[in-house]
Amino acid sequence: MQPTNSSRRILLPVKGWFILFSLFVALFLNLLPIGRVAGVPDWVALVLAFWCVREPLKVGMAAGFILGVVTDVADASLMGQHALAYVLLAFAASGLSRRILWFPLGQQALHILPLLFGAQLVMLLVRMASGAEFPGVLYLLAPVIAAGLWHPITYLLLMPQYRPVDRDENRPI
Repeated sequence: MQPTNSSRRILLPVKGWFILFSLFVALFLNLLPIGRVAGVPDWVALVLAFWCVREPLKVGMAAGFILGVVTDVADASLMGQHALAYVLLAFAASGLSRRILWFPLGQQALHILPLLFGAQLVMLLVRMASGAEFPGVLYLLAPVIAAGLWHPITYLLLMPQYRPVDRDENRPI
């Protein structure tokens, strides 16, 4: 009997309703009234980057734009700041998806970190261009924490796609 390696498991195709559900949960987590706590990751950016990397043909810039506009309206922030950041994030994540998936999860997180940092920086620059003040250096801690969550988020979002382990000695696949 061979040891089971999780990277060799065959994944089922992702369901569209699960992608929508996970993006809705991320949006809900972003809208929780926890105030301006430093280091709280942008859940929508993290989940959007995940699906743009894993399913670039199903989730892309249109999803980023819609989620960004909804976030802008719900947060009463400058219109278009999240939309621009999420569209750029989705574009970069979709473009780099084939490269990112070659690496193990720890190195994937290192590839995702500049993407999340760039999205956070775009939002900061748009906010500051409109006259807001600099929120402090701790504002830039959120992408680091989000990249650190890449490993558990990957397992959590891929969990419904795992096939059950049915061992059949006649059919090894």
